[in-house]
Amino acid sequence: MSKKLFTLLALLLLASMVLAACQPAAPATEEAAATEEMEEPTEEVMEEKDCSSADVFCVGLVTDVGEVDDKSFNQSAWEGAQQAAEELGGQSKFVETKDAKDYGANIDLFAAEGYDVVITVGFALGEATIEAAGKYPDIKFIGVDQFQAWQFTEETTDDIPNLAGLIFHEDQSGFLAGALAALMTKSGTIAAVLGTDLVPPVVAFKEGYENGACYINPDINYISTYHPGGLDVAFVDPEWGASTARQAIDQGADVIFGAGGKTGNGAITEVASEEGAFCIGVDSDQWETVPEAHACLISSAMKLITPGVVDLVKAAQAGSFPSGNYFGGSGLAPFHDFDATIPQEVKDQLAAIDAGLKDGSINTGYADGTNLCNK
Repeated sequence: MSKKLFTLLALLLLASMVLAACQPAAPATEEAAATEEMEEPTEEVMEEKDCSSADVFCVGLVTDVGEVDDKSFNQSAWEGAQQAAEELGGQSKFVETKDAKDYGANIDLFAAEGYDVVITVGFALGEATIEAAGKYPDIKFIGVDQFQAWQFTEETTDDIPNLAGLIFHEDQSGFLAGALAALMTKSGTIAAVLGTDLVPPVVAFKEGYENGACYINPDINYISTYHPGGLDVAFVDPEWGASTARQAIDQGADVIFGAGGKTGNGAITEVASEEGAFCIGVDSDQWETVPEAHACLISSAMKLITPGVVDLVKAAQAGSFPSGNYFGGSGLAPFHDFDATIPQEVKDQLAAIDAGLKDGSINTGYADGTNLCNK
């Protein structure tokens, strides 16, 4: 196919893309104050801008096979892309990947249009993002949840100059969530409904959650369940999430952590139907995005994806883009309507744990395999 024809096809495809639009009182942690209210992505038609022009700043986002309106991970990144583009007077668009084999092709669509920044969302896009960064040195790439280590060889230990991995201490926010669960359970049994263990951040959430609970009570009973499917289904299966949460409730769990996109959303929504049970969300402050869970949602184990994306996009525009790994904030979301339900001594204990995690005096156990549990 000729270059002109390829470009024309890319233009036509991009022109048909859906554009989408795009936390709080008494925060439990310092970072939570920086969180914004998330809104449902909305479809609208906007005038196309010429992204190849030096006067137009364009930000593109490529999801994994998860959907952009997942009310947590992908949506948080898309919110950041839109906010940054709007503040910089630019344009933002997204492409939802339907098949993993299309990662590179979807990135190429934005490259053909002359986009300045391309954000790829999810661990699975890591290799495709590295390849694209080498192929398009004039584009800045942001890989959300993509730890930058695999490009290092014996010949080079240099970062790829136009690629930043936006990563988080999921084990720390998971640890706080586990401590909260252990402090609030009445039955002595808690649970976690998780996406796939093929994704390291999900494992970090799970390990942190268990050790955080055991930091409070080494003998606590926990039930942690990964989705049995692959990357193509593990985060878009709310039915499995709901049924797994129900099984945990039937086994005595009265606090359940849902960490797995729409799968986790299904879990916490199911918990909301159980009187007296609590649930904990993930990634964003899910009080703002999953109102169906308000009856049980005491907090969320957050990684502040939206402000992290905004910071990196603005750095790209300003010419101060960092390469390698860039750590975004993490912590617990506010308690919202449960603020009066959470005893002050629990809030004080969580604040002390948060401080210990930050200064290194408390170890989540994730990095070195330490297990604080007796089981």
